[in-house]
Amino acid sequence: MRGADLLVQTLAAAGVRRIFSLSGNQIMAIYDACLSEGIEIVHTRHEAAAAFMADAYAQLGGGIGVCLVTAAPGASNALGPLFSARQSESPVLFLTGDSALAQDGKGAFQELDQVAMTAPLTKLSFRARSSAALGEDIARAIRAALSGRPGPVHVALPVDVVEGDAHGGTLPDKTALRRSAAPLARADAEVLRGLLAGAARPVVICGPSMNTTRTGDCLARLEAALDAPAIVMESPRGLKDPALGDFAQGLSQADLILSLGKPVNFTLGFGLADLFAPGARWALIDADAEEHARARTNLGARLVASVTADSRDAAMDLIAMGGGGAARMGWREDIAGLIARRAGAAEGDKSDGPITPAAICAAVARCINTSRPAVVISDGGEFGQWAQAGTRADFRMINGPSGAIGGGLCYALAAKKAKPDATVFALMGDGTVGFHLPEFETAARENTPFVAVIGNDRRWNAEHQIQMRDYGAGRLIGCDLSGARYDLAARALGAHGEYVTRLADLDAALLGALQSGKPACVNIEMEGRPAPSGSAH
Repeated sequence: MRGADLLVQTLAAAGVRRIFSLSGNQIMAIYDACLSEGIEIVHTRHEAAAAFMADAYAQLGGGIGVCLVTAAPGASNALGPLFSARQSESPVLFLTGDSALAQDGKGAFQELDQVAMTAPLTKLSFRARSSAALGEDIARAIRAALSGRPGPVHVALPVDVVEGDAHGGTLPDKTALRRSAAPLARADAEVLRGLLAGAARPVVICGPSMNTTRTGDCLARLEAALDAPAIVMESPRGLKDPALGDFAQGLSQADLILSLGKPVNFTLGFGLADLFAPGARWALIDADAEEHARARTNLGARLVASVTADSRDAAMDLIAMGGGGAARMGWREDIAGLIARRAGAAEGDKSDGPITPAAICAAVARCINTSRPAVVISDGGEFGQWAQAGTRADFRMINGPSGAIGGGLCYALAAKKAKPDATVFALMGDGTVGFHLPEFETAARENTPFVAVIGNDRRWNAEHQIQMRDYGAGRLIGCDLSGARYDLAARALGAHGEYVTRLADLDAALLGALQSGKPACVNIEMEGRPAPSGSAH
């Protein structure tokens, strides 16, 4: 048995049935081993695409997402998406080929210290050193990715370790492939019970891994048990996330803010006192010591409780515990009403004049309502924010707190793989679609249909808006794009294409994309507008 066989058998034991990859010399033995275990390899056109896909698959599939790429240039091509996966709290197993251990220091083909390169972007990064220990290595990596705050991990796989004899190696026990639980300690639970009981206007703020796509009805149960609003924040725009409407106004009135796995960072205005009610107290539940230190730095004496626990386990403990305070249904309704004041309503759906981002979102929303279950993906700058505010579906994925764009097509393909019975809509700008346009070919080759909706304003609109605001109309540079026909490019790559210049034709174009049964590109000439920020009022 080769190291590659033990590695792949361990993946299979962990429930992995699909790997996102781009081939290369050092990982061919792993490809060969996947044939024996029946693990599917989705072969992409770029290493970054494989990493983006693993991120989306982890979020929507409820387990580990696996990305496998070759050494050095292959590994470095995939680094950007690791930052996104880390910020989005996605458990991704990032496997890279590596030059042989026996050739270290000799100038081997593609020799590079990949661990040093990935360490700042991952929860755990190490280089395998024994063929027989590969099962234990992969189990340790998977457990780290899933436990505490989920996130990416990296294992570099020297070619002589992968191809070497794994005699004496054993398949890890199933328990070694699961996440480690970290519930609330009894004393900490009592402290939190007391804080919640004494609060008139508490708010629970959660990080990305607690969203409803990943945890189902957990947030609704938490709200009911604590009689307090529980809100997920996963946008880099933080309190200005247009999907949250006027939530910032409500948060400024809270007398207790319980951060459940939500870092107290720039997305919360660093917790600056003038953004919150005088005397408001904070409590933090987090698995990471780094986040406890950050909260103490930003909040000082306002942080009255700092509890170490896994946010998912703690949520279950809080549900069992209950709030123990006076009824707060009115407060919960107030917060829900403020969030509902989202910008993005279609402005009369005018059939003439430029198509607006809001009108596109309204058309997609109509399509979603007839295509359940559905996944909606939002990726991009200004148009991505319109999409977040103006569309809802059974499952949602955005490009996350990293603020990185470009993964939309990759997310869409992985979403369909994770949710094969769902209709997938991916909304993105014309800047975003250019990052990984060739993945239309991957989707066509994989027979994986989705609808990519391109809001095409012929520019990098987020940067255009910054330049307009900060420097003026006479100082615009480097933001213009052309009227490229992304729909025709998608057709040439084996997908379906629609081109829309009039609002009256949009619904029919979306329907045509759905009925094509192919990955589809709906390229919509759109008026470039600033993203909404908070309420429409």
